[in-house]
Amino acid sequence: MKVYLDNGATTMVDKKVVDSMLPFYVDKFGNASSLHQFGVEAKEALDNARKIIANKINADPEEIVFTGSGSESDNLAIKGIAYSNKEKNHIITSKIEHPAVLETCKVLEKQGFEVTYLKVDKEGFIDLNELKNSITNKTCLVSIMHANNEIGTIQDLKKIKDICKEKNVYFHTDAVQSFTKVEIDVKKINVDLISFSSHKIHGPKGVGALYVKKGTEIKKLIHGGHQEFDLRAGTENIPGIVGFAEAVRLGNKEHVTSMAKLRDKLINGLLKIKDTQLNGATGNKRLCNNVNIIFRYIEGESLLLKLDMNEIAVSTGSACSSQDLRPSHVLTALGLRADVAHSSIRFTLSRFTTEKEIDYVLKVIPKLVEELRQFSPLK
Repeated sequence: MKVYLDNGATTMVDKKVVDSMLPFYVDKFGNASSLHQFGVEAKEALDNARKIIANKINADPEEIVFTGSGSESDNLAIKGIAYSNKEKNHIITSKIEHPAVLETCKVLEKQGFEVTYLKVDKEGFIDLNELKNSITNKTCLVSIMHANNEIGTIQDLKKIKDICKEKNVYFHTDAVQSFTKVEIDVKKINVDLISFSSHKIHGPKGVGALYVKKGTEIKKLIHGGHQEFDLRAGTENIPGIVGFAEAVRLGNKEHVTSMAKLRDKLINGLLKIKDTQLNGATGNKRLCNNVNIIFRYIEGESLLLKLDMNEIAVSTGSACSSQDLRPSHVLTALGLRADVAHSSIRFTLSRFTTEKEIDYVLKVIPKLVEELRQFSPLK
């Protein structure tokens, strides 16, 4: 049995999504900026996709800017705000952000910006008082991810935004992992910028989006034409955008409920193994599809390879840093020692994950853990 539990890295494209995209490669291949019928047809598809994604978060269509990835959306949000505020050069983020945020902040630091990296508690939550006390009259942006890609912890966006609003500071959140899994209503939380990605929700790779609240002062990063409300030059990827919107349309609450049920079954089963520990929050404060477990006294990478031999795909951290030999920056930020952090495995489910697959994983892992611990020098 092949079991794919690395959906935090990427997901299988839904066949219905593929079907929605195919006409725009061959029959409806026009440029959305062209005035003839082929262009009008593409523009209608683009507008419809924008409406679908806007409706999902209770936004207006003109507040959705399509990009090439979630990472590009993060870059556009952070650099776009930073470069548009000449009087302010301070940014606040957290120590457990995705590399698309952390590396962008490092680049800005080299350009003279100051960045404050907030600590998190043992479950991965920021301290709201530390956030409030860190904001100065030079702060232009706070960027805190909605749900962490490694440990699944979900931050309270409304409380963060209330602090930012009080201090008159823009708030951006990376919602790449949480989109369609956690309700996002921009009218309720009043967030200024949100980053999304298609391939995490059974859409195609190479497509992302950025919600930009009306009135937000932001500079574009890619210059050329005037596409995407003059915020992102380049001919739009119509097939990808159509597929992204179809993936959003197909997502529903029943999928979330199903994933959460299987998540809890997997957590409960794995924690029955001796010397294991769950990383991150629990219940509704955790992503419905995320399980991150420490298997003490073994290397997580060794277990990953053993699982792969048994046709079970997992990860030892985020896919973006899987070639990095250093321990996860997320897990060490929780206070874990490097050797303990190295013994963690991330399991991420999808709406296509079955109970039969979870049963198979729970049958295989205890044997593999026991085998590895018998020869472990870490015991």
